[in-house]
Amino acid sequence: MKREHHSHPHHHPNPNPSMASTSNDKASKVAMWEESQHDDGMDELLAVLGYKVKSANMADVAQKIEQLEEFMGTVQQDGLSQLASDTVHYNPSDLSTWLESMISEITPPPNFEPVMAPPPPLGSSVMMNDSFLAPAESSTITTLDFADQSMNTKSKSVSPRTQFEDCSSSSNYELKAIPEPKRLKPSPDFYSTTSSSSLPLPSAVESTRPVVVVDSQENGVRLVHGLMACAEAVQQNNLNLAKALVTQISYLAISQAGAMRKVATFFAEALAQRIFRVYPAAPIDHSYSEMLQMHFYETCPYLKFAHFTANQAILEGFQGKKRVHVIDFSMNQGMQWPALMQALALRPGGPPVFRLTGIGPPAADNSDHLQEVGWKLAQLAETIHVEFEYRGFVANSLADLDASMLELRPSEVESVAVNSVFELHKLLARPGAIEKVLSVVKQMKPEIVTVVEQEANHNGPIFLNRFNESLHYYSTLFDSLEGSVNSQDKMMSEVYLGKQIFNVVACEGVERVERHETLAQWRTRFDASGFSPVHLGSNAFKQASMLLALFAGGDGYRVEENDGCLMLGWHTRPLIATSAWKLGAQAVMTH
Repeated sequence: MKREHHSHPHHHPNPNPSMASTSNDKASKVAMWEESQHDDGMDELLAVLGYKVKSANMADVAQKIEQLEEFMGTVQQDGLSQLASDTVHYNPSDLSTWLESMISEITPPPNFEPVMAPPPPLGSSVMMNDSFLAPAESSTITTLDFADQSMNTKSKSVSPRTQFEDCSSSSNYELKAIPEPKRLKPSPDFYSTTSSSSLPLPSAVESTRPVVVVDSQENGVRLVHGLMACAEAVQQNNLNLAKALVTQISYLAISQAGAMRKVATFFAEALAQRIFRVYPAAPIDHSYSEMLQMHFYETCPYLKFAHFTANQAILEGFQGKKRVHVIDFSMNQGMQWPALMQALALRPGGPPVFRLTGIGPPAADNSDHLQEVGWKLAQLAETIHVEFEYRGFVANSLADLDASMLELRPSEVESVAVNSVFELHKLLARPGAIEKVLSVVKQMKPEIVTVVEQEANHNGPIFLNRFNESLHYYSTLFDSLEGSVNSQDKMMSEVYLGKQIFNVVACEGVERVERHETLAQWRTRFDASGFSPVHLGSNAFKQASMLLALFAGGDGYRVEENDGCLMLGWHTRPLIATSAWKLGAQAVMTH
């Protein structure tokens, strides 16, 4: 039974479009590529992108493009930047003929004066649904009227022919967060209706000529399709096609705004790294990663949620205990523990003796950063009158730990809690590592084990599935960051998430450590290792709900209780999950 907290009662989740794909889709892409390879005299790269241009005509085409670009620059100066920046619904296969036609039709006469009409009303059929693909400012449907020229809609095809599949078709290239876009139907009735009723023109201009419909959102749909098509080419080891597509994706990403542009750029760069096999010379320094994580902590409530819910479970596990020992697998800057120490200081009957063991990787400069964190916590403990012991433990991997290293005391003397936030999934890169760590945890005989992990499946064996899942996951995360007030925190948080995207998409083997798994998968692992679930009670649920209420009103965030575990999501998508565990009866008897 689930209990949900909705931070914003008027929120209506967007429907998730179908993600189904067919073998015909894949066959059509392969056929398109093979056809482009065998067209005599055709430029291969442009053929991949859906254009038929003979190599002998390349110089003429380039000259026409320069003419068109020169005119478009003039258009921007004359106040019609919308025409230059938005997507015009023409995309012909005969590029040379179309360029010549375009230049002849849109070259304005000397007395040309553009007339800009307001956007159509909300009821108009051409308006787009708000979605993740929408730019920061609402798209505008622009009409252009030429005083001395006429444009015949019957002589031109407005149906776009792109290098990707039809944007309105159902395919596995659609983001779940993106509603299926409405197609613009270029019928004569549509044009006459739009120009006569929705978009009135000044009385001085008498014209029955059709309008040019501009739609900047379609590029976003094409961008998503392109990302998935490129990932599929990588999956099939078709590197020539993948290289052509990733180049086109980069241009499409530039045309977007807001979260879509950022997340697409990170994925495009990660695909390029994988395709061209260009990787960073050295891994990013851990201190830099910690700095990025601190910005992420300030920008959004995900880490705060993780710390609060885990602390509440630990407090309940330590109830009535006189000496307590927390072993933290994710020490970093120790941001989680001041709140717990203050809660222990206020406990009826006085605080217990609090011992903390913080585990983290070595610093690149060989500095003892864990010890510095301990000194700060010791100063806080002295201020709030909590007896405090601390030890920092440096380890390259949690799999290197052994229970004997931690100076454990008998359970009758000291109660142990083990805490891990966004750490256990990294062990899945090495066979047997997670099983070894869970075995060591059992030897610690903890009262409670708290685990926070990303609610995603980025550890499957098939690259295309991982890419698809991560594209959905990180698009939702980036969308949730858009409301951040502090621009610097927001930018650094995007870099923090971008590092994860690079690892999921570009890396393989032991280098790919961002192997996120779902709560259901972690339940299976812990059950198999001899742990039993501990239900996070109503106090933890209320704590998380209050946290969101304090965090910018909590609009868009949602807390959900799922079989005793707590999840935090953005709108309809869970993003992180907190669970708690204890030794099962059989494990207790064994030890």
